[in-house]
Amino acid sequence: QVQLVESGGGLVQAGGSLRLSCAASGRTFSSYNMGWFRQAPGKEREFVAVITRLGSRTYYGNSVKGRFTISRDSAENSMYLQMNSLKPEDTAIYYCAAGGGLGTRSAEYDYWGQGTQVTVSS
Repeated sequence: QVQLVESGGGLVQAGGSLRLSCAASGRTFSSYNMGWFRQAPGKEREFVAVITRLGSRTYYGNSVKGRFTISRDSAENSMYLQMNSLKPEDTAIYYCAAGGGLGTRSAEYDYWGQGTQVTVSS
C-alpha cells in the first residue's frame, strides 16, 4: 500500500506559478512510477505528467508541455509539479498517482491521493 497526500494548490492569477507536492508513505517510494492527473468540472480526468521510478525519464501531456515540470525526491519520498505560465484552463483538481506503468490512462495507476484544487483566474 502507498498513501499519497497532495498539497500546494490554491488561487493564482493567469501567468503565475504554483508548485504542487505529493508526499508518499507506505511501501518503497522508488518502486513506483509517479504521475499527475487533473480533472476539471464536467470533464474527464486528464493526464498531466509522469516520472519514472528513478527520475530518469519524464513525459508530459500536450496541454502542459513546456510550462510544467515534474520531479521527485526519493530522500523526501515526495514528488513535485512546478507549474508556470498558468492559464485559466489549467483550473482543476490535481491528483498524484503511483503505479507500475508509464501510461497516460488513469486505469494504469494503482494508488491515488485525494487531490488539491488549483484555480487560475483571468
